[in-house]
Amino acid sequence: MYTIDLAYVGRGLHEELVAYIADQQDYYAAEGVHVALRDGCSWGEERLRHGATIGLGRALLSRLAHGIPWTALTINTHRPLFWFLARPGLTSLADLAGRRLAVHAPHTAPGCFARIVLRRAGLDPDRDLHTVVRPPGDYGMDLRRLHDGRIDAALVGSTMAPEAVAAEHGWQVLAWVGDHFRIPTVGVAVDPTYIDPDDPAIQAVVRAHRRALLVIRNEPDTTVRHMRTFLGRHTADEVQAHYEAFIAPYFTTDGQADLAVGATAITAVAAELGVPATVTAAEFYRTAATAPREPGDGGATVV
Repeated sequence: MYTIDLAYVGRGLHEELVAYIADQQDYYAAEGVHVALRDGCSWGEERLRHGATIGLGRALLSRLAHGIPWTALTINTHRPLFWFLARPGLTSLADLAGRRLAVHAPHTAPGCFARIVLRRAGLDPDRDLHTVVRPPGDYGMDLRRLHDGRIDAALVGSTMAPEAVAAEHGWQVLAWVGDHFRIPTVGVAVDPTYIDPDDPAIQAVVRAHRRALLVIRNEPDTTVRHMRTFLGRHTADEVQAHYEAFIAPYFTTDGQADLAVGATAITAVAAELGVPATVTAAEFYRTAATAPREPGDGGATVV
């Protein structure tokens, strides 16, 4: 059996759902690979690049800014699962002018995506808002600060169902990032310096994730059951509604990247980072279909 490290670099459904389903449904074992799921949220790039990663946004930023030749082999969605959640009185992104927004750092993928969306709404993130930069997490402190009035809005991720949280507190979801900025995101990527994209171990992981993507589209009850592991604060109806609104319609069934979407996204991300767009979508997103594993295939170890 093959073996490989696979690191997630964020928390929540956006980052973890597909790998979680692949693990829980025993698709890794069925594909002949033992996957060590690793928490790489605080890892530096040098440590991260020795294994496979789920975080394609971070991989793209790393390739553009630092030249690390990350290559994406399968993608889960083109709609990043991040939302702008705000206190009462704010009804649009434009209303954030002069307000206090909790958000990820500019050099992180969600922070970069948020800045692109804010600019498209006519706001300069560095001049028109008071930003409170905080690291990725479960966003629990953001909810406390929203409740106390210490911040006016927060960019939150998929450790919660933001629409349900907003309804509970009388808050407002100002925007879903996926409605305003599309990018082939979260999946499986490797640095060919250390792992050949055609290595049997990583190709087995790709196949397992694509099987999990089919579960998301074709087996809603199974998917919602797995989602409830992540969304423990929510009712079954709230999890179901979140699945129907943001997961089922937008996760791919084949792991393929839309290269036109990818090209536009790479241009936008490079402009936001202030660096040249030194990679094309076809070079970064190598998401061609993989051949099925032959019965009785042996395995090598990738570390």
